[in-house]
Amino acid sequence: MIDPVDEGLKLILSRSEGILQSELWKEMGVDSRKCSRIVKKLEDDGLIERVEFKKDGIKTFLLRGKRMPVNPSQLLAGDELIPCVGCELECIVEECQPLMDWMYQLAIVEHTTE
Repeated sequence: MIDPVDEGLKLILSRSEGILQSELWKEMGVDSRKCSRIVKKLEDDGLIERVEFKKDGIKTFLLRGKRMPVNPSQLLAGDELIPCVGCELECIVEECQPLMDWMYQLAIVEHTTE
């Protein structure tokens, strides 16, 4: 059985523009009181933000996932910075040679440290 807090977070994160709290509890199939507890837990844990919102004259809240800071070590392969940072090329990710080279370097670094 899936944890309702995890389910709520997954639903919120699946919507880049956010989801209204009044819609979240309906989609989750829980009552508004249980949804409020789920939202409070996620907000207290710093995983979502809750912004007051009026829809059809009724006050509700817009829920959005919080952007988490990037771990700088995830941008490095050895001492090489991911080439996408600051890149201005229009490319297809699967065909980007600088990115492929960087990932190859990352695989070598991880393989040699194991």
